[in-house]
Amino acid sequence: MNHIGTVQAVVTADLSDREPTAAELDAIEDEMPLIDAERELLEVQIATLDRTPSELDARRLRRARRRVLAARRTLANRDGALSPEVA
Repeated sequence: MNHIGTVQAVVTADLSDREPTAAELDAIEDEMPLIDAERELLEVQIATLDRTPSELDARRLRRARRRVLAARRTLANRDGALSPEVA
């Protein structure tokens, strides 16, 4: 007697069990500057949770926010340049 799990392994495969495709890895690589900037902003925000932000903390927050915005702008401009124009 065969178990249904062994017969239908492909049909019932969980999506979390598969490896990322090359296209997904490329997309992640393209977004790494934004991911890094957002991680840095989060680290600065976490560091200032338990205290009143000093002037140095405020500068670090502004700098981190600017990096996130710059990374988003760069990614959006690159995506806009790569997509075909619709006339």
